[in-house]
Amino acid sequence: MSSIPTATRRRVLQALGVSTAAVAGCAQAPGAETEQTAERTTPQEPAMTQAKSTDVDRIAADPTDIPGPIDRSEPTTHSIEMTTKEQVAEVEPGVTYTYMTFDGQVPGPMIRVRRGDTVELTVTNEESNSMPHNIDLHAVRGTGGGAEASMVTPGQTKTFRFKATYPGAFIYHCAVPNMDMHISSGMFGMILVEPKDGLPEVDHEFYFGQHELYTKGEAGEEGHHDFDIESMKAEDPTYVLMNGEKYAITPDRYGSPSIKTGETARVYFVTGGPNLDSSFHPIGSVWDEVWQQGAIAGPANKFVQTTPVKPGSCAIATLHAEVPGPIKLVDHALSRVARKGMLAIINREGPKNPGVFEPEA
Repeated sequence: MSSIPTATRRRVLQALGVSTAAVAGCAQAPGAETEQTAERTTPQEPAMTQAKSTDVDRIAADPTDIPGPIDRSEPTTHSIEMTTKEQVAEVEPGVTYTYMTFDGQVPGPMIRVRRGDTVELTVTNEESNSMPHNIDLHAVRGTGGGAEASMVTPGQTKTFRFKATYPGAFIYHCAVPNMDMHISSGMFGMILVEPKDGLPEVDHEFYFGQHELYTKGEAGEEGHHDFDIESMKAEDPTYVLMNGEKYAITPDRYGSPSIKTGETARVYFVTGGPNLDSSFHPIGSVWDEVWQQGAIAGPANKFVQTTPVKPGSCAIATLHAEVPGPIKLVDHALSRVARKGMLAIINREGPKNPGVFEPEA
């Protein structure tokens, strides 16, 4: 008797009335083990396997690829479509991992609306995926932030609607029962709800996200890294990453965004976690302004060296360039920078300014 293919079996279960929540509760990442399975497994299998062929060349979101500032005085309705994707990509050269993403990038696309706007959000679970997914947006006043309304199995699409009733920068993330595994694997992003009067004008805007990967291999160990539930439960990540890959937004990888001396920049930052706080710091500068928790309805803190950003939260920060040279964006828990991959760079370009900094005095 032939076995039922996975995709067909899933649809049979749905037709028989097995709930998506029940299916989600049984979902595991490739290589993940339940505690019972782990007890039955002998420790003879190698921790690492050969690196897999990648589905995409890049998983790291471009920090400059974000919607522009809103310039209108009346509310509108946005029709936004998002697709959940499970894809093999490189964490660093020679090291692969099966990410879970919104629209194939980490962090997921930044959603930008105005207070009072209505959002009609359509979530599609790509048919080739192995697990159910959904989305919980902290900007939503509604059950589960939309998680129940958007629960989709592979090949399924759902649409729900919400009104953005309060301003700020808020995380969104997958919220299936194994949500920590899904968020760790890349399923998080930011929704920005601008106040009705908009935001102060700046010359540049950038978007970054931090999260942790928990795998059975050591950082830098070549091969395919399977997800490891035990290291996640111990909150001991293999990698701590900015935009999904080790040192992705640096000159040695995909390049760094630039600003000119005299210009200002606003940085939108989301911490997916699922477990670690970020001590977000710009080496070579300070944050001129920080709206902690992304709470732009209140006053900003001024001249902040390092701002804490909890997992499941955001920050909005501004800086300006007085001198040329790199600004290194780091988590100031510095072993995460030196050992686990947590670094991005913004370049400052322009003439020297010896009145502010003279490197050869």
